Amino acid sequence: MLSFLTTFDTVVKIANMAAELITRFKNITPDGSIIEWVVWRVPEPVPPTEHGFKYRAVFIVDGVRVIGFDNERGKGDHCHINGQELPYVFCGVEQLVKDFITAVDKWRAS
Repeated sequence: MLSFLTTFDTVVKIANMAAELITRFKNITPDGSIIEWVVWRVPEPVPPTEHGFKYRAVFIVDGVRVIGFDNERGKGDHCHINGQELPYVFCGVEQLVKDFITAVDKWRAS
């Protein structure tokens, strides 16, 4: 039975690479929501992206991610808005932060 539950093939490949932290921010607002982003400069692009950054930005309300921007390996640059995954065009770290804050402000205003 154990042989059926054990795999000898590689299931996940994790590439360890030296990364330089560019920016990190986290704020817990008075209403308990969380706004956080982290951006690293990486020596090689995270496939399928062609830029040298790895990032994630998230806005969490009542324990649920309502806004997220990231460039997950295999998916590339994209964002999550109210449970929908949408493409995102990465144009630099400063623009990423602006786009994320704009999305959070728009969500809060709705």
